[in-house]
Amino acid sequence: MDRVADRGARRRAAPPFLQNAFRPFFLAGAFWAAALVPLWVWEYAGGGLGSLASLGLTGHAHEMLYGYLAAIICGFSLTAIPNWTGRAPVAGTGLAALFALWIAGRAASIGFDAMAATIIDIAFLFALAAVAWREILAGQNWRNLPVAGLLTLFALSHLLFHLPAWYPGAIRGTLSVAALLIAVIGGRIVPSFTRNWLASIDSPHTATMPGPMKTYDKVSIAILVLALLCWTLIPVEPLTGILLLLAGLGQIVRLARWKGLATLSEPLVWSLHAGYMWLGIAAALIGAGILWPASMPASAGLHAMAAGLIGTMTLAVMTRASLGHTGRPRSANPVTTLIYALAHLGATLRVCAAIRDNDPALLVAGATLWSGAFLLFCVGYAPMLFGAKPPAAAATR
Repeated sequence: MDRVADRGARRRAAPPFLQNAFRPFFLAGAFWAAALVPLWVWEYAGGGLGSLASLGLTGHAHEMLYGYLAAIICGFSLTAIPNWTGRAPVAGTGLAALFALWIAGRAASIGFDAMAATIIDIAFLFALAAVAWREILAGQNWRNLPVAGLLTLFALSHLLFHLPAWYPGAIRGTLSVAALLIAVIGGRIVPSFTRNWLASIDSPHTATMPGPMKTYDKVSIAILVLALLCWTLIPVEPLTGILLLLAGLGQIVRLARWKGLATLSEPLVWSLHAGYMWLGIAAALIGAGILWPASMPASAGLHAMAAGLIGTMTLAVMTRASLGHTGRPRSANPVTTLIYALAHLGATLRVCAAIRDNDPALLVAGATLWSGAFLLFCVGYAPMLFGAKPPAAAATR
């Protein structure tokens, strides 16, 4: 208890920006996403900004997965785990060290030699997984051991990314881990936040909301696990395509049970439903690309999962967590609503561009809107992420 109390005291003594993991990692991850996509589109179109700014397809995939996505997963998990375990959050010097390791990984990936970049960059996700295991085991929070396990798989897939023979499988594996994290954690927070909001407005739908992790949820996740495992290991087999189509349908039905249509008056809630919807769409498109490759290019499903599922779901979680944990009302203002609209429209155009053989107009429009959503998050949310909680909220924390 004394050690936990000491961690709490060190957290309160730290600058606001280092009191919670979501503050530095959400802001930096959003900035990185906003910068990476225009840079890649410019490079894809034949432009160039010198060797330090050169990404290439491999660098684009790497930084979107292990730069932007890793930052958001770190910010979310190290903010959520204290709520699950009752332990004080990682903050202050420890958080600064972890954030510095993430920044070093980005600098190494762009400017250092391959070996130095590999060692520095890989260290971040293994450090995150180690912290997650430590906190969950110390808090005896056995229910969330699968989350620590998925973070470990995320770190291992990053390791495989740096082995040329495993590079394509590592990308599929990393996207699969991200999809499963959303299926597991989203399967808790989407219906939970929806139920709470429906209850706050005395909606009759509150009584018919399903409880967490019922039989259907477990079965649909099991099918998704099997489908994503096959996609990672045997990506061109017809069985894999069939399983992905079934998994996509299963997740759409799962989402429909959570009464999303009743939340359209509150963007902070419907954004979670809209983001989760991309899980079913992405799985179905990837499956269709395997079964009917002449009609559905593989990149359409990949971008439905990356720009659609991961992009929109991370923004939905980032905005809600940032508002709630900084003591602001959990309600979307026009800026937040515009963030959601830009992200979903940008993702849709990116998928359409893939279907239309990377049509330049669609590609540029989709990239502009999608990256614009993250840039708007940086502009709109930086003051609250850098600043202290409002006095009333700080007094009750």
